[in-house]
Amino acid sequence: VQLVESGGGLVQPGGSLRLSCAASGFTFSYYDMSWYRQVPGKERELVASISTAGGRRKYADSVKGRFTISRDNAKNTVYLQMNSLKPEDTAVYHCHALWTIVEREYWGQGTQVTVSS
Repeated sequence: VQLVESGGGLVQPGGSLRLSCAASGFTFSYYDMSWYRQVPGKERELVASISTAGGRRKYADSVKGRFTISRDNAKNTVYLQMNSLKPEDTAVYHCHALWTIVEREYWGQGTQVTVSS
């Protein structure tokens, strides 16, 4: 089982990034997918989540209107489009998969996003 994030990096305030999370080793379409972020010394924060077929999406209040989560079940990939980035968005972003019925979950290793001028 693997969840491999990519797309992080350094961006100026107001800029954009698109994170990707490629899944393998499990039936991707069974799993709700989420993006979390974590800053050293702080609790991990749920950023956005999307249901198995993409019909339900949820966002943290801090990113509503700026971030968009999407998924492509044919490619076993979930995305996070991040626009109008702010310094407070700086964190390690982790991909998370959850099969609710059996409470099985997987985590990716994370990708660093740094928003700074």
